[in-house]
Amino acid sequence: MGKVTDIIDEGKINGILEKTKSPNKEKVLEILTKASLQKGLDLEEIGYLLHTKDKDLWKQIFSIAKSIKEDIYGERLVFFAPLYISSYCVNDCEYCAFHCRNNIPRKKLTLKEVEEQTKQLIDMGHKRLLLEFGEHPTNDIDYIIDVIKTIYATKHRNGEIRRVNVNIAATTVEDYIKLKEVGIGTYQLFQETYHRETYEKMHPRGPKSDYERQLFAHDRAFAGGIDDIGLGVLFGLYDYKFEVLSLVSHAQYLDQKYNVGPHTLSVPRFQPADTVDIKLEHAVSEEELLKIIAILRLAVPYTGMIISTREKPETRSMAFEIGISQTSAASCTSPGGYGKEKNLEQFNLSDHRNLGEVIEGIMQQGLLPSFCTACYREGRTGEDFMHIAKPGEIHNLCRPNAILTLKEYLIDYATPEVKNLGEKIIEKYLAQISDKGNRRKETEERLERIEKGERDLYF
Repeated sequence: MGKVTDIIDEGKINGILEKTKSPNKEKVLEILTKASLQKGLDLEEIGYLLHTKDKDLWKQIFSIAKSIKEDIYGERLVFFAPLYISSYCVNDCEYCAFHCRNNIPRKKLTLKEVEEQTKQLIDMGHKRLLLEFGEHPTNDIDYIIDVIKTIYATKHRNGEIRRVNVNIAATTVEDYIKLKEVGIGTYQLFQETYHRETYEKMHPRGPKSDYERQLFAHDRAFAGGIDDIGLGVLFGLYDYKFEVLSLVSHAQYLDQKYNVGPHTLSVPRFQPADTVDIKLEHAVSEEELLKIIAILRLAVPYTGMIISTREKPETRSMAFEIGISQTSAASCTSPGGYGKEKNLEQFNLSDHRNLGEVIEGIMQQGLLPSFCTACYREGRTGEDFMHIAKPGEIHNLCRPNAILTLKEYLIDYATPEVKNLGEKIIEKYLAQISDKGNRRKETEERLERIEKGERDLYF
């Protein structure tokens, strides 16, 4: 698979952090001029931005991040929900309530329970899920495949789940082949922390304690045919400046080796949970998190970015403006938690709004909610996706598809107040679809078909 230093060279990264710790204004302005071209930044340039303290320069950084987000991903915000399948786990991660030394009873969903939880999520209006499993012998690949098949087979009223993303422990090429064959969307796996000493401290026992198994999992996924990859860091475990440079270094490695960068970058911050309240030397503030998001948007402009309900609504609203393109909503972090049953939660949440409330909030910001899953079903993944994402052409497909999926949501699930606001948002962004190739007219025709009862229309 190669050497660790092919992905993360700690000596190089620490050298960059030392070299860039006192940036002058002229240097930062030069970097921002380059960033505005939307071609990305190198690690040294990112280092200077990470060390910037000038408030006026930060206003410019946020402004350029917002501009890049609008140019490449537009006004859209794609929704998903996590679905926790099993809290059984053999690992002992210090930051996770599922760690094996936690004696609270565990829960593993039966396939019937998977179906019931899926129906609960469908009835909220969700169309895409992110599956979460603890690492445990009972959560073998055959069970995982059966869970995915069950979700795809579940239909309820007018709804269904059209895309299943998967977050499972690092595994073998053979297992990744099986995930590809069953039709997953993105394979998401976080390094948690790229700093090896901290990684080993945070993972004292269990198979996840193997730093290199985790680091090269995405390479094995590529070898298994999965070309849609999600990277992430759990911010707060180590110095966020080191983690940002490492995360971008990993993204650049994948892009150079496979000609396919990560489909998404996630920016979760540590949150306490039952039996988990470690004191962190490198805790990241909300202000620092927003700076991280802005810098990542400048550094890797083509990549989708995800924020979860770990963060407060106010923080999430600001993040949506400057870089985030995907978000969870109405989340629950325990198996069987959608409904009355409450079990061990992996971590605490800070945004407890239901999906309709989150959608109403982002539409009040002037943003366009999207439940689109078209790219995955049309084969626009991996290198094909990069060809339209990197030049900023993805919105030519995504805006019409977002409008169509919002229309479905408004008819099938929205309150009258949300529906009224949503129709205004549709009208606003329908007018912004180019007439080139009759795309606007075709979108209008499909909206009429949805009004008459058709569903799942997309470009």
